Amino acid sequence: MINLLTITNLPELAARCDQMPGMRIFVDLERNGKAARQHGRDTFISTHSVDDVGRIKAVLKRSKLMVRVNPYQTHDLQAGRAEVDAVLAQGADLIMLPMFTHALELKAFAGHVAGRVPIVPLLETAGALRTLEDWIDTPGIEEVFVGLNDLHLSLGCRFMFEPLLMGHVDRVAAAAKARGLRFGFGGIARMDEGLLPGHDVLAEHVRLGSSAVILSRTFNRPPISAAEKSFEQAVAALRLAELELDLRSQVSIEKDRLRTHGLIAELAQAAKAAA
Repeated sequence: MINLLTITNLPELAARCDQMPGMRIFVDLERNGKAARQHGRDTFISTHSVDDVGRIKAVLKRSKLMVRVNPYQTHDLQAGRAEVDAVLAQGADLIMLPMFTHALELKAFAGHVAGRVPIVPLLETAGALRTLEDWIDTPGIEEVFVGLNDLHLSLGCRFMFEPLLMGHVDRVAAAAKARGLRFGFGGIARMDEGLLPGHDVLAEHVRLGSSAVILSRTFNRPPISAAEKSFEQAVAALRLAELELDLRSQVSIEKDRLRTHGLIAELAQAAKAAA
């Protein structure tokens, strides 16, 4: 069962997620530099705080709580270490490190965490992709997560899912699995929504043996009609599709891959033409 990551600082939503299997709650403290990197894009800029970690942890009975901290800057280690210690004091089960570019940053971060909780490197820069083999054996890593939004920008791509088409996500998945690490990537819309429909994204997760994906904000919206699925119903639809996709033959898996990658290529070309 793929972990479905819900980004929230709302205890009510976290408690609802906690009632469903395979959910992971995600408090997001990353703000440093994010607005400038993603200027003009419809992306989530968090307003979460360290205190939210404790508030969310208090309502969880079975779901793990992951916290994304700010980038660990080697020129300001004091601030990074203080944030890590504060997050751990509030009860985080995993800590995610964003925007690192080379092994030294990740190893310094892991050294300060010092095994107190597992760490999740967020691979979202061309530098981190290029130096994958230098840092993936860092002690303390439990899961490698590929952040497609920033990674595609760092690689000079026009469409968020192009790193899938280029084989980069397959490479990271293979490296993680070879070391017995969990692996996840990107975000996912509801099954029948999105430029690249959620069902197609899910098919790629199942093909690659992914263990984690971030639920898009579309899952959390209030139903706008009686016919629209609630949060729980939308998650249930995803789980049913996951089971069905897991039963595919190798021929069907390859057919779906080719179709999805063809759609990604078309969307990338359209984005370049519109730029």
